[in-house]
Amino acid sequence: MADYSDAPKTTPRKSASFDDYTISEIRRAAATGIYDIRGGGAKRRVPCFDDLVFLGASMSRYPLEGYRERCGTDVVLGTRFAKKPIELDIPITIAGMSFGSLSAQAKEALGRGASAMGTSTTTGDGGMTPEERGHSTKLVYQYLPSRYGMNPDDLRKADAIEVVVGQGAKPGGGGMLLGQKIGPRVAKMRTLPEGIDQRSACRHPDWTGPDDLEIKIGELREITSHEKPIYIKVGAARPYYDTALSVKAGADVVVVDGMQGGTAATQEVFIEHVGIPTLCAVREAVRALKDMDMHRKVQLVVSGGIRSGADVAKALAMGADAVAIGSAALIALGDNDPALEDEYRKLGTTAGAYDDWHEGRDPAGITTQDPELAKRLDPVAAGRRLSNYLAVMTMELQTLARANGKSHVRNLEPEDMAALTVEAAAMAGVPLAGTSWIPGMTG
Repeated sequence: MADYSDAPKTTPRKSASFDDYTISEIRRAAATGIYDIRGGGAKRRVPCFDDLVFLGASMSRYPLEGYRERCGTDVVLGTRFAKKPIELDIPITIAGMSFGSLSAQAKEALGRGASAMGTSTTTGDGGMTPEERGHSTKLVYQYLPSRYGMNPDDLRKADAIEVVVGQGAKPGGGGMLLGQKIGPRVAKMRTLPEGIDQRSACRHPDWTGPDDLEIKIGELREITSHEKPIYIKVGAARPYYDTALSVKAGADVVVVDGMQGGTAATQEVFIEHVGIPTLCAVREAVRALKDMDMHRKVQLVVSGGIRSGADVAKALAMGADAVAIGSAALIALGDNDPALEDEYRKLGTTAGAYDDWHEGRDPAGITTQDPELAKRLDPVAAGRRLSNYLAVMTMELQTLARANGKSHVRNLEPEDMAALTVEAAAMAGVPLAGTSWIPGMTG
């Protein structure tokens, strides 16, 4: 019989379906009997703005000289019905993140950074803090199913109201704030017992459809003397119909949040398996607005995984009026800082992967209600980091607009772009690079 003992050994091969993470999750579920809760957004690769490129100006159009020719970035939100629409210097806003999810210092830092760049921030669930209102020149107040902290006085203090129907990380799901983050101040603002887990409803208690919502929007306009723009925020699930119904209900602004959008805490199965990517949600929302002859009359804000000026430029080119950032803003404040690696390792994770924000043990002092941890975040320095980041995003946005011959960033258009993959071409409605082919639209 032949002796194969000296034959080369086959290299062990792991399954693509059952990778290390999947196996570890099965083992964790088997050991605990509970599903995993975490923060952040979808971590798997989905088609995104990286799959688009700008073509740039050459013979058919002239680029602008960056040091001599102006490129505007201002935008006005809420021009449809509001007496006092919001005027922003840049088309990059801060998304809703609650006090409770974030520390008071983090909320103050967001206000400081946004105000320094002439843009708005948003309250999130849980009400309005004096720190946030005091340091935000433009503040959007979120009106959620929970109604936590909601009162007419704060509605009047806000510069706009955002009715939250859904969130990109969890369309169809409500909020979650675990007891360890419900300290005395959070409990008082939300009228909750201290230390008890809180789960917000996924449906608003006083409306069930666009006709009821129209009545609610009318009430909000009366409370605020018809001055404040009314936004409606939807998680990207059926963006065409949700945008159309939002317009029908009387929205001044529609916010569409893609599945790359983050959250403070929800089931991982929600984050990774519900909703559609931001890239395809933008196109569908714009299509709805155009079909209703409301594009640019009702403004569109896009959120969910926006990271750079390039992402902003591509969203605007597809038809958005502005974007909102959440996770990126927290990173700018100091979230997942490698300087804190030793402390992240003590929590069983590593810098760049920490997502257990619901536990309230964030060593950066951002996603916590622990007074000692929260003290670590200097809101003045963190606000400065955020304003620096917003400034860089804005310069990147202007650079790309000028390269395409645009004197204002709102003049960017789909014709300025091409797609690098068939999927991105189909989702964004732009040609596959090197061709005139738009899958599903052209021959």
